[in-house]
Amino acid sequence: MSEEATLPPAPARRPRRGSGRATLADVARVACVSAQTVSRVVNAPASVPPATVALVRQAIAQVGYVPNLLAGGLASGRSRLVAALVPAIAGPVFQQTIEALSQTLAGQGYQLMLGESGFAEPDEAAVLLNLIGRRPDGIVLTRIVESPAARALLAGSGLPVVETWDLSEDPVDMLIGFSHAAIGAAVADYFFEQGFRRPALLTGDDPRAGRRAEAFAARLRTHGLLGAQAALPTVQVHAPAPLGAGRRALGELLARHPGTDAVFCSTDMIALGVLIEARERGLRVPQDLAVMGFGDLAFAADTAPALTTVRVDGAAIGRTAAQWVMARAERREAEKHRLDIGFEIVRRHSA
Repeated sequence: MSEEATLPPAPARRPRRGSGRATLADVARVACVSAQTVSRVVNAPASVPPATVALVRQAIAQVGYVPNLLAGGLASGRSRLVAALVPAIAGPVFQQTIEALSQTLAGQGYQLMLGESGFAEPDEAAVLLNLIGRRPDGIVLTRIVESPAARALLAGSGLPVVETWDLSEDPVDMLIGFSHAAIGAAVADYFFEQGFRRPALLTGDDPRAGRRAEAFAARLRTHGLLGAQAALPTVQVHAPAPLGAGRRALGELLARHPGTDAVFCSTDMIALGVLIEARERGLRVPQDLAVMGFGDLAFAADTAPALTTVRVDGAAIGRTAAQWVMARAERREAEKHRLDIGFEIVRRHSA
């Protein structure tokens, strides 16, 4: 039987007088384990039985021990930091992914470091340069990297990289996402099957929304709802679009295309603005105007009427990306993972 499995925690003891702070040895003494075990819990908790991890962490809290992570990183060559780059930190679309990423990393002793790239490629390369300079153990991106400068930075870093929320034939390293083109086509099919014949699009100006828009229009042509040379009724808003942008976009759309009977919105936030504006104009949803969003944000089921939307499992993306990065950083595997996580249309009352 190991010492960790058999001995109960001892009463908390104060650090030795004159030391000024608790030490690793103090933790080992309180937890009745070896100093090596404490070090493993701090630096590689996945290699220690969960009961022992809990015991040592309780002792750490009791004596007020603060591990020197910088020293541990220098010794191991790992920082236990993972960097994530998002277009907008305040944007709600990636919230589930970032939360799951952070929680999964924290459970194994890693810290998440966030960077904001904006929606322009030149900004992305500059932010990546700063993140890589801090030597994280891996990088998670909530987009596909298309900028040659950014791709070169990532490839030259030697770090594990996970691109998420999209698919690519040529990922930098690892990839977990879904097809935006498939989403656009699926929404067009849904509108056609539900009997809507004059659909329109309210979309952000980012590349992923653009791919959904192109596929949406192409499939509408297949169904005969849009002429071969006709342009899809569209209003474009600047990403990330606030709620008010959806209200203004619907007003502009109806001024130009008053017969519109269904709108596909590139985010749930735009769709929420559309629902509010439609109500102000006395339009019944979905009888006069059907509304579909994208993202299945927390409020989507509670709007009036409840919002039909496209759901992506953002939490699974975050958890999986974290697991891949840690496995590579800890040299437990070297596989270049590729995963299409798919999507689903959540049918509610707005469409």
